[in-house]
Amino acid sequence: MPGVEPSGLQIHPMNQFIPERLFGEGAIAWYTPTNVSLWMLLAVLAVALMMVVGTSGRAIIPSRAQSIAELAYGFVRKMVEDVAGRDALPFFPYIMTLFMFIVMANFLGLIPMSFSTTSHIAVTAVLALAVFLTVTVVGFVKNGTKFLGLFWVASAPLALRPVLAIIELISYFVRPVSHSIRLAGNIMAGHAVIKVFAGFAGVLGVGSVLPIFAITAVFGLEVLVAFIQAYVFTILTCVYLKDALHPSH
Repeated sequence: MPGVEPSGLQIHPMNQFIPERLFGEGAIAWYTPTNVSLWMLLAVLAVALMMVVGTSGRAIIPSRAQSIAELAYGFVRKMVEDVAGRDALPFFPYIMTLFMFIVMANFLGLIPMSFSTTSHIAVTAVLALAVFLTVTVVGFVKNGTKFLGLFWVASAPLALRPVLAIIELISYFVRPVSHSIRLAGNIMAGHAVIKVFAGFAGVLGVGSVLPIFAITAVFGLEVLVAFIQAYVFTILTCVYLKDALHPSH
């Protein structure tokens, strides 16, 4: 009823994912600067500072930034080579860029009052579609019509091959959906849980010891999830690239 104050616990964990205009008021269009675009830009700048500025000295005894950059470089390069093979190394710059952007956006999203851009399916879907289109184009350019052999299970009985081909084709086109939802869903879920516990802590006041311990535990878990989800997205990209380069394997 009008004039009646709402009662009970008021926690809105999903409000933190709402895009907001940076300037002015009104509806948000595709070109409107928002908190989403701001934190994506900050992620790009943070990666550039670490990978370009942090390694510009090329010191024999590396600084912290140079050490992190070198570790990330070696980690992703080994991942590409081990999963997709040496033939995939020309695509290393693209895969490295994907990993660094996602992991940096994930970590920046853990800063209080920040915005987690990778919690938005619109962001992760663009990344996943870019991988899907790149892999598909590379598959046809490198192998021609032999790339279609990816969908034909030659080791299966002949009667089952058409059915398996349809299943493989469907699963191939579902890749960008699962690729994007996995990242966005895991990041969103963790931030929502932290918000819920924070709401309990705010309501309980002096009795908020347990929610604060829970927030600390979940936050520590989210630091791990931020890295793991970037790793999972990147290693799946390497697996898809391997299929494009070697569809008969």
